[in-house]
Amino acid sequence: MAPRLFADTRPLRHPDYRRLWTAQIVTTIGAQLTVVSVPAQLWQLTHDSAIVGLTGVFGLVPLLVFGLWGGALADHFDRRQLALLAGVGLVAASSLFAVQAFAGLHNVWLILGLFSVQQAFFAITSPARTAMLPSLVEPDELAAANALNTTVFLFGGIAGPLVGGMLIPVLGFSWLYLADALFLLSTVYAVWKLPPMLPRRSEGAATHRRPGLRSIADGLGYLKGSPVLLMSFVVDLVAMVFGMPRVLFPQLADVNFGGPSDGGVALAVLFAAIPFGGFLGGVFSGWVSRVRHHGVAVLVCVLCWGLCVIAFGLACVLAGGTMLPWLVVAVAAMAVGGASDTASSAFRSTMLMQAADDDVRGRLQGVFFVVVVGGPRVADVAHGLAAARIGAGWASLWGGVLVVLGVAACAVFGRSFRDYRAPEVTALRTT
Repeated sequence: MAPRLFADTRPLRHPDYRRLWTAQIVTTIGAQLTVVSVPAQLWQLTHDSAIVGLTGVFGLVPLLVFGLWGGALADHFDRRQLALLAGVGLVAASSLFAVQAFAGLHNVWLILGLFSVQQAFFAITSPARTAMLPSLVEPDELAAANALNTTVFLFGGIAGPLVGGMLIPVLGFSWLYLADALFLLSTVYAVWKLPPMLPRRSEGAATHRRPGLRSIADGLGYLKGSPVLLMSFVVDLVAMVFGMPRVLFPQLADVNFGGPSDGGVALAVLFAAIPFGGFLGGVFSGWVSRVRHHGVAVLVCVLCWGLCVIAFGLACVLAGGTMLPWLVVAVAAMAVGGASDTASSAFRSTMLMQAADDDVRGRLQGVFFVVVVGGPRVADVAHGLAAARIGAGWASLWGGVLVVLGVAACAVFGRSFRDYRAPEVTALRTT
């Protein structure tokens, strides 16, 4: 029973994938240090969740522009070289974060501007790295590889917030930003060790176009003709836009749970809760490779996420400035939600990789990236504004209600998505 319960580790047999996967463990921890430090620094400077929510605006624009353009570049150039150059850019951006903190500039707009630059490089590298995955593992290992990738990301999401949230009062923001820059070097090295990753071009395919607006439009046109993939993006947007209260964690930790304004235990465990649950979901993800009704599986996972967000918001409202026992309830709710999100992500990623041709895979991964990371950025803005009016706890609770209503609507109107089944492995190997 155990081999069927725990994560499918077959993709780790491939040296290039194993090296990249291992490096991502270190890099993701560093990235999460910055994920915690940016909103925490802004909250410390302003004590205004609306200002903290501006990270959504300053992050969303470069994610939209460079996510789509990065996908087009990934269908035109060597994906390895593209990921390598963007990785170096990420190192430079994190280094500048450290410089501003060491210099004690305390400038909100400088922090937001650097955040935009960082997100632009992240948007370029992500589609290229994801589009390389089918070249690194076997077709029947894609679901397992996606689950392993999500598990690594979420492991970093546990360690980074726990370490960062607790060390902010001790070391300050500067050393955490510097650690992120150094940790990023591990993935830069792993990408450098990969062989060339040129996209496989079909005769007469849109890949031959220059990586500009027309090429992006071709990729979006391909998506328009696939209602299953289109609905997979809609479902994820419902879950993230309405149900991701991440930007409120500094306010919730400080006001609702009575923690200090510059970090501490409450902030650390709130940021770590979702990735902790997701990590456990990844560890016990052996079942995902056996599920074929991917559409139904995604809908169930997102419904579970919405219910968990409702429970989280209710715990925050009832806390009333005290840490226990409501912080435990809130963290548990977010942990269960994180596990369901891991499964949803694995299914949606696999659906995209199975349905897309290689010569448009980069552009579709660009759209996927924009949806996955853009949704939470929109949520940052919406939740920040809502919290300024009705409070952070109530904003979280009503967001969860909207997720449940939204996924119900997707189940009713998205019949082709609801009925989607994964193709047989033999069919995958012949396409």
